[in-house]
Order: sequence, then structure tokens, then C-alpha cells
Amino acid sequence: MNEFFNLLRYTTLAGYQWEQPRLLLLIAAVPLLFVLRWLLARRRARVAVAFGPGPVGRDWVAALRFLPDVVLGLSLSFGIVALARPQRTDERVEQSGRGIDIVLALDVSGSMEIQDLRPNRLEAAKRIAADFLKTRVGDRLALIAFAGDAYSLAPLTTDYALLGESLASLRLGMIKLDGTAIGTALGVATNRLRESTARSRVCILLSDGENNAGSLDPLLAAQLAHAFGIRIYTIGLGQDGFVPYGQTEDGRTRYVQTRLDETTMRQLATAADGQFFRATDAAGLRQVFQQINQLEKSEIKQLRFRNTKDFYPPYLWLSIGLWLLWLFLKSSFLSNPLED
Repeated sequence: MNEFFNLLRYTTLAGYQWEQPRLLLLIAAVPLLFVLRWLLARRRARVAVAFGPGPVGRDWVAALRFLPDVVLGLSLSFGIVALARPQRTDERVEQSGRGIDIVLALDVSGSMEIQDLRPNRLEAAKRIAADFLKTRVGDRLALIAFAGDAYSLAPLTTDYALLGESLASLRLGMIKLDGTAIGTALGVATNRLRESTARSRVCILLSDGENNAGSLDPLLAAQLAHAFGIRIYTIGLGQDGFVPYGQTEDGRTRYVQTRLDETTMRQLATAADGQFFRATDAAGLRQVFQQINQLEKSEIKQLRFRNTKDFYPPYLWLSIGLWLLWLFLKSSFLSNPLED
């Protein structure tokens, strides 16, 4: 019984997709059929009926003479609902193709606090790297933070929400040993990617200084990465020379001297069939990530499967059942031969 009333609920009917939705407009015409019959009946010759003296008593049973018309109206309405073909469609999307495995290695050394990028180099890099994550579809990404040492913060995964949280957690001083261990960072990235079966394996290394820490030579690390089929893109961040870095005790802007070892960064990219980019401001860094996004495109295909299920049979059976009930009522005492 509960299932029967569930068929009549508005939420159930509104949740359907209709094969022929315009047919539902015919439901409004059902009452007009009875109005038309009543108008035609008035034009017929009337039969005089004589009643006995005295007032005619009213009985609620007399209202049952309208029951056949109500049953017929419901039968026609449910029949129209069935003809409109209520349906529900389940859509399933499957992705196929070959993605790319990408390791993003970010420098978190003390020099990343320099403010030639606003609010500082690290925060600008985090913000733009987060935008880069949003452009990837079907690729696995990993995150490495390095300073005087290098640590893997997130494994290769398509959980971009996890990657976003790991990226947001990057902060200055999170690695106690300060410095710039580029070779060690490349070694950790290679260890992440060497067993990858992706069609393309990429390391994006972002740093603002020169290698001055770690026991692994950067060029040797790049050659090792190349041996495993890993492509390296190096990004040199920030300006050379005197750049703003905080304030003095009297509130004046303090300047420090910084220098990027651009020669080594170029050599690393060349050794691993990649490219070197220089970004001196936030707009330039964003453009660099856009270029890398264009260079490394995934071959992902989407297959859509639609499963459509019809829900008209219950309404059709209701229509037929009410039609048979109407035929029964028409042959009972409820029938009014004077109207028919």
C-alpha cells in the first residue's frame, strides 16, 4: 500500500524524466470531457418525473452516483501518465587513456621568504601551484618539499584534495636543515617516479637559489632521472640582486642580495630532456605553469554509459484496473441511465 501512495506523490512524479512530456498537458483536458458531456446532456429532451407530495429527502448515498465519473477520470489520467513514459536515467562516466605522473618539488628554504613576489616567494609559488593542480585531469601528482634536505609530503595520487592540503601545509622552516639541496630533491623525485608505468614521467623543480646542501650532485641526479625516462622542468624563481626582505627596526624596507644559479638549472633541464624557465614575478610564474600544462597533456578519453529504466507499467496497470472498475460500476445500481 505504501508503494501505491508513493507512486502518487509529487516528489516521485517530479523526479521522473519524461519521454513525451507534452502528453501530460492532456490531463487538464480530462475534466473538460465531463463538462462537455454535461453540456450535451442539457440539449437532450428531458424526461418528466413525478414525485409524491412533500419534500424530497436528501441522502449522502446519492453522492455515490458521481463515483463512476471519478473512477473514469482517474483511469484516463493514469493512462496519460503511462503514455508520457516516466523514466529515470543513470549515467556512468568511465575514463580511459594514459595519464602523466608528475612530481612537484618546491623549495622551502629561508630565501623563499623574500618579498619580490607578494606576499613572498613561497606563498606565491603555493598559490599558483594550487591553480596548476586544478588543470590536471586523470594525472597522478606527488609533492616534495626541500631545503637543506628533501622530504616527500604526498605520494603519486589523483586525490587532488589531499594534494591541495599538503601544498597548503608548506611553510618556511618546516625543514630544520636550511640550504638548497637540489640534487637530493631530484633524487627523491626519481625514487617516486622510477617504477611508474605512465606514458610520461615529469618532475617540476622550483627553486630560487643555488645548490649548497646535500650529498648528491644535481647534474648526476638529473642524468639518473633521464636514465629512468623522467623529464625535468626547472623553474628559477625571483630576481637577482638586491631585493626587499622584511623591515628594519625603524620600519624601513630591508634589502638583501640574492642570486640564482641559472647555469646549473639550465643544465639540469637539458640533461633530462626538459626546459628551464625563469619567473621574476607572480605573473611570470603563472605563465610558466601554463606553458608546462600545454607541454604535458594527458590522453584521457571519457566514455559515458546511460541506463534508462521505464516506470510506466504501474501507472498503466492502474489505468486498466480503474477502467475495469468503471465498467463494473456502470452495470451496478450507481449507473444513471437518464444521463447515459
